[in-house]
Amino acid sequence: MSSTSVLVEIGANPPNRLDKALARDVPEAANLSRSRLAKLIAEGAVMRAGEVLTDAKAKVTEGEVIEITVPVAEESHMRPEAIALDVVWEDHDLIVVNKPAGMVVHPAPGTPSGTLVNALLHHCGDDLSGVGGEKRPGIVHRIDKDTSGLLVVAKTDAAHHGLAAQFEKHTVERHYRALVYGMPDLADPRLKGVRGVSFEQGGIVKITTQLARHKTDRQKQAVTWSGGRHAITRARVVETFGRPPSVSLLDCWLETGRTHQIRVHMAHAGHGLVGDPVYGGRRKPSESALGAEAAKALWGFERQALHAATLGFEHPVTKEQLRFEARLPDDMAGLIEVLGAKPD
Repeated sequence: MSSTSVLVEIGANPPNRLDKALARDVPEAANLSRSRLAKLIAEGAVMRAGEVLTDAKAKVTEGEVIEITVPVAEESHMRPEAIALDVVWEDHDLIVVNKPAGMVVHPAPGTPSGTLVNALLHHCGDDLSGVGGEKRPGIVHRIDKDTSGLLVVAKTDAAHHGLAAQFEKHTVERHYRALVYGMPDLADPRLKGVRGVSFEQGGIVKITTQLARHKTDRQKQAVTWSGGRHAITRARVVETFGRPPSVSLLDCWLETGRTHQIRVHMAHAGHGLVGDPVYGGRRKPSESALGAEAAKALWGFERQALHAATLGFEHPVTKEQLRFEARLPDDMAGLIEVLGAKPD
């Protein structure tokens, strides 16, 4: 296997661990993230004066030269597939796509093909310089199969590292459009009594809980108050439909990004997503509230009505501030048009 050699001179006042010192002092052009460096250390690819260093906690001193042998990125085990993509932005380091509903992001035992990753492998081809030592797209966040909208994907190790850091620090802007049953009304005494729900200026509902796997259904997430992972969702009503309001279009944005977060949080607040087969509940507004045509369209909507509409972040390499918007897909836009029409 071919490889390249990277020399790292340890600078002044180095961290007390090899992995941290290398992460600080490795040349930026090498595009080696800390996780990638840790893997190379474990694989015996790091040497000091002819000695192989396999302990990430090894001590280093100022002025030492560490040699890293970096194998050329291997071809991915995943297959490229000629699947059409809606590309919103692309450069050497990253690509932003508008994912359609029905597409899985990453191959898994149940969906080994037809995924966004398979499509990206074909689309990007030789432009993938390697993520984690493999020529593959760097997935830093995901949206559910039946959620549509914007995703950013890394094409290089440097971009993957930089984007992952932003998601970890919760500095990425992510706004979703969601259709929910009812209307989250700040004046609703029931909503005020829901644990974890609070209110902010501007008509904003804030939902703060812990989220963890459901105790009996491991495919689901559930609100919990001990253990789990901290999760915060904010939502604001954009438009309502029916009299009294039977359906609302919400602007939802994430402070954290947990699996199924918006779907679980809105269900917890009593306003499950339209079409959500897992968390939406059996709530069905009456024909008298919406009109026969609108009620029929609402009841027949076959996926959770959720769209990742806005995505903003700092370019991990150029440091340019980027912000993208994706219009509602045809199915949600069509449903909203029918809901907004005056009943006969």
